[in-house]
Amino acid sequence: MTAINRQLVLASRPVGAPTTENFRLNHGDVPKIGTGEVLLRSVYLSLDPYMRGRMSDAKSYADPVALGEVMVGGSVCQIVESNNSEFTKGGWVLAYSGWQDYSISKGDGLLKLGINPQHPSYALGVMGMPGFTAYMGLLEIGQPKAGETVVVAAATGAVGSMVGQIAKIKGCKVIGIAGSDEKCSFAVDSLGFDACINHKDPDFATQLTNACSNGIDVYFENVGGMVFDNVLPLLNTSARIPLCGLISQYNATSLPDGPDRLSMLMGQLLVKRIKMQAFIIFDDYGHRYPEFAQQMTTWLSEGKIVYKEHLIQGLEKAPEAFIGLLQGNNFGKLIVQTNQPL
Repeated sequence: MTAINRQLVLASRPVGAPTTENFRLNHGDVPKIGTGEVLLRSVYLSLDPYMRGRMSDAKSYADPVALGEVMVGGSVCQIVESNNSEFTKGGWVLAYSGWQDYSISKGDGLLKLGINPQHPSYALGVMGMPGFTAYMGLLEIGQPKAGETVVVAAATGAVGSMVGQIAKIKGCKVIGIAGSDEKCSFAVDSLGFDACINHKDPDFATQLTNACSNGIDVYFENVGGMVFDNVLPLLNTSARIPLCGLISQYNATSLPDGPDRLSMLMGQLLVKRIKMQAFIIFDDYGHRYPEFAQQMTTWLSEGKIVYKEHLIQGLEKAPEAFIGLLQGNNFGKLIVQTNQPL
């Protein structure tokens, strides 16, 4: 067990794409717990695109990380010490302790994972925020029907891979969009997508049109930019667009060059009566997590869901891994193993 508490803090706010200089690794003492508190030691840390927004002080749906403060993030931790009768030493919990080794909690917001969970890191992916996002966004907002065409970008990512597989379970034709031939092959061969197109191919637009011969009924949006530009003309009347992210825009410092296309977008939404709805998963659907957890557990046990993790070793590697995430370098749900289990 480490005798110090490593903390990755926000050293400066990025302009454009983050760099490693925006982070600082501090070393401090392991905190001491008081009455009713537990000491958590992180084992797995989730890296997610939303964290880029927390690095900015622009107004958003959540407060930014203050300069000098620990970067935010979900984590799977073990309880090292407990002065709280609700939590046992050695137990595993899902927490929001951020990019650090140790943290203290009074128990509020902790989700118990048991003493010996089979796959503790799953709580950060398929059984956590990404899986929950895919489930509610697709089924509640997208409302896919058997035989419809569902398109999802970032198709092998933490959210996109779940969206496509759930859509297949519901009897849909699923077209993925990803950033490499390797990822596209995985989407088809391992995840069961009907097709997957590399958005970096010069003839991407033509391939997408050919794959969506009957148009697009549901487009799960988490990328934006050029991908959405090519999806928009293919949307059918009464298409649905769940919107949970725009990763291609997170590092932008200005609007894209070219003519203002807002009127074109609004016109398409009007003429085709397209529903486009954004959502923040726990703010909007947190009360339905038990429903999701029960269903996803069943699908996993039945072998209907394939889940891939991209595991990075070492807390100190988190900044570099996060920067790569924003560039699409990860292959699967990006997890940092910060420490070995107790």
